[in-house]
Amino acid sequence: MSINATLFVQAIVFLILVWFTMSFVWPPIAKALDERAQKIADGLAAADKAKSDLRAANQRVEQELAQARNETASRLADADRRAQAIIEEAKARATEEGNKIVAAARAEAEQQAIAAREALREQVAALAVKGAEQILRKEVDARAHADLLNRLKTEL
Repeated sequence: MSINATLFVQAIVFLILVWFTMSFVWPPIAKALDERAQKIADGLAAADKAKSDLRAANQRVEQELAQARNETASRLADADRRAQAIIEEAKARATEEGNKIVAAARAEAEQQAIAAREALREQVAALAVKGAEQILRKEVDARAHADLLNRLKTEL
């Protein structure tokens, strides 16, 4: 055999190998590569979607946090207003109670002053009777002179 016949046979075997490879080996490899490329593209799309979902979720979280802060601030302001109202109400009640106590104390002092005046009148009347006894050098009968002693008390 010559080089030409060997070369010709090798060329035919090579063409058969190329045909076999293109018919049976290359389509599954190409299909696997296409599937792998599609999986990678799907993964990248899912990653992009996940990033956009994460951004949206972060925005919602920030909005909800801001809303919660606002609600907390308004509740604290309401609590402060309620506390001030309770304090003012307690002050008003305390002032009212203090006024009642002062009025009661004044009334009691007035009653004690009246009682003291009456006691003083009694003592002055008794002293006046004793003084009159000593002046007259005789005893004055309190039962007999009750009308006179009562007039004397009222004048004092």
